[in-house]
Amino acid sequence: MNPSPTYGIFRAMDITWLGHSCFKLRGSHATVVTDPYSPEIGYSMGKTKARIVTVSHPHPGHSYAQGVGGEPKVVERPGEYEIGGVLIIGIATFHDKEGGKKRGKNTVYLLEIDEVSICHLGDLGHVLTGEQVEEIDDVDVLLLPVGGVATINAATAAEVVRQIEPKVVIPMHYKTPSLKMELDPVEKFLKEIGAKQVEPLAKFSVSKSSLPPTTQVVLLDYPH
Repeated sequence: MNPSPTYGIFRAMDITWLGHSCFKLRGSHATVVTDPYSPEIGYSMGKTKARIVTVSHPHPGHSYAQGVGGEPKVVERPGEYEIGGVLIIGIATFHDKEGGKKRGKNTVYLLEIDEVSICHLGDLGHVLTGEQVEEIDDVDVLLLPVGGVATINAATAAEVVRQIEPKVVIPMHYKTPSLKMELDPVEKFLKEIGAKQVEPLAKFSVSKSSLPPTTQVVLLDYPH
């Protein structure tokens, strides 16, 4: 007979990019979907189900929770939450450099899934303050907007990476053939941060013990 699993020993968590700022984070206890979008933007989430949905701001490209199956619990504002064994901390930021006067507020989410710390920056529009960097603290995987126009651009994104110093950076919110809006391509960010020959992956599997010793950029393919 197989021994019972020991609490605190986890398999790898799977990170899949569903397009734009939307990721499926599948842990051993729960699945999280970040910033689900309306199909009008050009991508499709398919029949994605989750226990938890996080929404960084109430724009159609980031708040289409009704497109996610499984009757998930929706988190859409700053605060501390624990749902299905997942710890979530929402941190208030802005969608622009003018304190939200142009595009409003944005919530950055810290999620702890299977002992791995993930930070989803949503539509961050500015470099982080010292206080925000302290709140975000120790990040293993950073989900980072890089496409400019409505968020930070490649140069500012690289600066935010230096502020946070994560183990893994996964770019999001950039131009692809599927997207029906104009954003900068991911190549601008890769050049800015000095990442060369990064081959896209279908999904990224990570555990606390498999994290790289220094910051690594991981590109994910849009699966549809």
